[in-house]
Amino acid sequence: QVQLVESGGGLVQAGGSLRLSCVASGSILSIDAMEWYRQAPGKQRGLVALIRSGGSTNYADSVKGRFTISGDYAKNTVYLQMNNLNSDDTAVYYCHAIIRSMSGHSYSYWGQGTQVTVSS
Repeated sequence: QVQLVESGGGLVQAGGSLRLSCVASGSILSIDAMEWYRQAPGKQRGLVALIRSGGSTNYADSVKGRFTISGDYAKNTVYLQMNNLNSDDTAVYYCHAIIRSMSGHSYSYWGQGTQVTVSS
């Protein structure tokens, strides 16, 4: 079993910054990719940023230049540094990971989510 635990969410004023963390624990052989998604009220969950095991990254257009994803796979951890936040960034942020277990098979896992609220 693998668990993902997010932290770092909270309330911040527009223009401020937050740093989210996600730690994976359990039966982990390796991590193929780790991602951050977000879901605002009444909207579908969407990809914010991803980082692959090789270090390459992708971002949603709405966060390019403001958010930075980074990973420390030795610690099974991914971070999302969020700068210059605005009200459109208000959402529940979810960590998602593709993890290869000790059996050699890869599985998809989700964290429980962390709320980010940006006040204007």
